[in-house]
Amino acid sequence: MRVAILDDTHCAYDGTTGVRRLRERAEVKIFTQPFGDPAALRGFDAVVANRERTKFTRALLEQLPDLRVIAQTGNHVYHIDLAAAEERKVIIAKAAGGFSRSAAELAIGLMIAVMRQIPALDREVKLGRWATPMTFVLRGKTLGIVGFGHVGRYVAKIAKAFEMNVLAWGPRLTQEAAAAAGSESRELDDLLRCSDIVSMHATLSAESRGLIDARRLGLMKPTAYLINTARGPIVDEPALCAALANGRIAGAGLDVFDAEPLPPAHPLTELPNVVLTPHIGWPTDEMYRQFADAAADALLGYLDGKDVARFVARH
Repeated sequence: MRVAILDDTHCAYDGTTGVRRLRERAEVKIFTQPFGDPAALRGFDAVVANRERTKFTRALLEQLPDLRVIAQTGNHVYHIDLAAAEERKVIIAKAAGGFSRSAAELAIGLMIAVMRQIPALDREVKLGRWATPMTFVLRGKTLGIVGFGHVGRYVAKIAKAFEMNVLAWGPRLTQEAAAAAGSESRELDDLLRCSDIVSMHATLSAESRGLIDARRLGLMKPTAYLINTARGPIVDEPALCAALANGRIAGAGLDVFDAEPLPPAHPLTELPNVVLTPHIGWPTDEMYRQFADAAADALLGYLDGKDVARFVARH
């Protein structure tokens, strides 16, 4: 088997245990730059898709006659034409590698950064100014977690170490499941009204797109902060910009946006009460190791004739 690992822009895969295991049974080439001409991928039986960096359109798949398996790292396949893959009998194998604790850590980091004004005060000190505003701590605050899957529950675990009160909402969350994670299940509107910080951890879907709209932003306390390390479109971005500009909420920490990269002169870049990061929730040392192991498990399972877990088209 010939395997291409795509879009390794951080040069992180080489040397991982997963890649070493793959190389024991397959020829592996790692692309640290965009592959460019699809001809560069001809002759490969399998590719490891690094999250969503390459879009597997019908046109691209038609130019890859040798392709049999795409090991998809991450939990999303927005970028793959599943129907076209199914027609060509290309398996889209799940190589999620477990949940991203790194996104949970970043959410906590953004809370501290925006509430303690760390980026703004860092700039002030470097400019020779010694501003000493009163800032806000996490201890004793109420954290509302929207989306209570693996990442949301891990955020709750960290929050409890900060002695925070944790509320949670999920479309199928029960009081029993919330209590087992040290939190309290609330209806979404009630959670927004009661929380000092609202942290987004829902999966993007037709149901969650625009979930936090202008009406729901209006339910939040004027002293509250919104954190989003999940997906940009879960929050109505123009409504959020307006709420931040008008002081309707105190601030936000955002790692994800409607359009990425964030366009120049975007309104969010002009707001002083916002901390922005360029979708760095997932690309960490830990996640690359998890992805490499998961991709190796999927591809070696395929070689051994096992029925690997896969994403399938919905008809």
